[in-house]
Amino acid sequence: MRIVHIPVVYVSSDQGRVFSPSTPQSSLNIMFRAAVRLSASGIRSLTRPQPGCQGALAARCYSHGKVETDEEFDARWVTYFNKPDIDAWELRKGMNTLIGYDLVPEPKILDAALRACRRLDDLASAIRILEAVKDKSGPHKAIYPYLLQELQPTLTELGISTPEELGIDKL
Repeated sequence: MRIVHIPVVYVSSDQGRVFSPSTPQSSLNIMFRAAVRLSASGIRSLTRPQPGCQGALAARCYSHGKVETDEEFDARWVTYFNKPDIDAWELRKGMNTLIGYDLVPEPKILDAALRACRRLDDLASAIRILEAVKDKSGPHKAIYPYLLQELQPTLTELGISTPEELGIDKL
């Protein structure tokens, strides 16, 4: 039986050179080059500025602004919804912005928004506002009944039914 030796060829990524195990440029040399290349890129990453350091400075730069009180916030939104020339797009935009905040709107803001719906003769938006507030109340079960209690005179005056009265809350 005769044994035939088949040479193994390694291809390096360095300019397409071909090395065999018998040449001085063996696999040990290739591994050494790869280790040096990786360590050099690792050192470069240590000298780059980290984005975490930038965030603290940015937050500090914006902290000098005036903080809006709750009363000013409520007055701003009541004024927004009480505009006589508000259109349907502005009403939806205002409600989307208001619902996007981390709060449940006060009854006086919702009163102004419901009156804007009546001025626009938009019953669907009024019911959507009530649905959004119910959804925004989330797990706090006492908030939505309180809001309905506070808004009941307005709802009666404007002839707006709640989603529960219409039966659409069960769909």
